[in-house]
Amino acid sequence: MRLLLIGHGRMGSLVEKLAPEYGCEIAGILDENSRAGAIAEGDFGTVDVAVDFSLPDAVPATFPQLAARGFNVVIGTTGWHANEAKMKEIAAGAGIGVIASANFSLGMQIFQLAVETAAAKFASQSYGAWIYEVHHSAKKDAPSGTAFMLKRAMEQAGYRKPIDMSSTRAGSAPGIHTVGFDGPSDVVTFTHEVRDRAVFARGALEAAKWLKGRRGWFTMRDMLGV
Repeated sequence: MRLLLIGHGRMGSLVEKLAPEYGCEIAGILDENSRAGAIAEGDFGTVDVAVDFSLPDAVPATFPQLAARGFNVVIGTTGWHANEAKMKEIAAGAGIGVIASANFSLGMQIFQLAVETAAAKFASQSYGAWIYEVHHSAKKDAPSGTAFMLKRAMEQAGYRKPIDMSSTRAGSAPGIHTVGFDGPSDVVTFTHEVRDRAVFARGALEAAKWLKGRRGWFTMRDMLGV
């Protein structure tokens, strides 16, 4: 299958490097230096899925252009969710398939399920909750999209008390997320630590393969069947 890469930073470069392992060919690469109209006018040949690891401000501008060309889209960029409702409308009107996630680590999806289960159990108990995350110094959003994803999941599981969130941006850490539940006499913590950011690229490539030929707006849970 053929992929169009939107964004060619750390993540886009990893997707390009790992694509052959997943039977994928790169149809084209667009980044911040690409000319205006490059998506609408580009001759990429057949494109099965576009994979977007660009910038938050770029997604609302590029997504309608991808939809207009009928390209299915995997969105790994975070920080654009204020525009999600409008983008869902565009996707539905264009009849394309989209899978969007703040975190494409398959392990994170299982981690989130464990956190949700704990949040539901602790919701009626005298336990306070917190989320602490660490990322490399170049990461722009803080808290991260993954931290907000976990917070929403806990709230949807029935945890109604305040959830304290804090972030550290230092060094080159790909991503560490800890969720804690603190009670009068004990504390329970869950931690997910990424050792190699290639896990996100691999997850995005798995998502692209799953998305090929599908129509609708999906999450990683849809892909994993959970």
